Amino acid sequence: MSERWISAFLDAQAAEANAARNTLLAYGRDLKDFAEWAARRHLGFDSLPRAAVEDYLIGCEAEGLSKATRARRLSAIRQMFRFAHDEGWRPDNPALRISGPGASQRLPKTLGHDEVDRLLDAARSKGRSPGERLRNCALVELLYATGMRVSELVGLPVAAVRGDPQMILVRGKGGKERMVPLSHPARAALAAWLVHRDGEEAKARKAGRPPQKALFPGPGADGHLTRQHFYLLIKDIAALAGVDPAKVTPHTLRHAFATHLLAGGADLRVIQTLLGHADVATTEIYTHVLDDQLKSLVLTHHPLAKPKP
Repeated sequence: MSERWISAFLDAQAAEANAARNTLLAYGRDLKDFAEWAARRHLGFDSLPRAAVEDYLIGCEAEGLSKATRARRLSAIRQMFRFAHDEGWRPDNPALRISGPGASQRLPKTLGHDEVDRLLDAARSKGRSPGERLRNCALVELLYATGMRVSELVGLPVAAVRGDPQMILVRGKGGKERMVPLSHPARAALAAWLVHRDGEEAKARKAGRPPQKALFPGPGADGHLTRQHFYLLIKDIAALAGVDPAKVTPHTLRHAFATHLLAGGADLRVIQTLLGHADVATTEIYTHVLDDQLKSLVLTHHPLAKPKP
C-alpha cells in the first residue's frame, strides 16, 4: 500500500505541481525511509496516528539528522497525507499539526574576488585536451556570470546560446523561466566552446551519430554533463587554483555571484530575479554575508570612529 501511495503522490506532484526532477527524487527518498520505518512497526499509511509521525521524527533526530533534513522529511510526509486526504484514502492528515524542527539559518559560504579570478584562470588550463579546457572554461565563466543552479547550468540546451546572445533563457525550479545576462568573458568563453563543439558535431554527423541537444554533452541518460561530474570537476579546478577545495562547490560560485553583486550596489530585488528565488526573504540572507565588510567600512570612514589626536 505504501508504495502505491508514494507513487501516486509523486505522479501528482509531477503532473499538477510541475515539481522538478530533483524535488521528486528527494520526496521519494524521504517517503521511502518513512515507509520502511512504518513497515517495521507494522503500521500502514491508511491508519497510522499522529504519534507515529512524531516518533519517526524523534528517531530521525536521534540518528543525528540535521534540522533541515528533518524539516524536509516532515514536509514530504505532510504533503503526501494531504494528497491522500484529498483522494479520500484516509479521513485526516496525521502530520498536519506537527510543528517542524525549524531550519537553522546558515550563512552561505562565499569566495573573494581574487579566489574567483584564480578559479577562472585554473579552469582555462584544466583538461586533458583543448576541447575539455574550452568546455571547463565556459562552464565556470557561465556559472559565475549568471549565478545559475548547477542543474540549470548542465541542463542548458545548445539552442539557448546560439547567436552570441547578451541574455539567455533559463528554466529553473518548477519549470519557471527567467532571463539572465551574460558577461563579456562568459560570451567569449561560450563562443570558443561552440566552435569546438560544432566541429565535433560535424564529425559525429559524418559518422552517422545523431546531434546532441545539450550545450555540454555527456554520456549519461539525460545526454548532458551530470551534476556529480561538475561537482568533482570544480573541486579539481579549486585544487589547481590553490583555493581550498573544501570551500568550493558549484553552489559556492552561485553565492559568490550574489554576494559580489550586492557588494557592488545591486538591488536586492534584481538579485532575487537573477537567482530565480520565489521569495525575496531567501535572497536577504546575502545581506548578512556583508556584515563584516559594512562594519569595517563604518570603522574606517565614519568621522566619530576615527581616533582623537
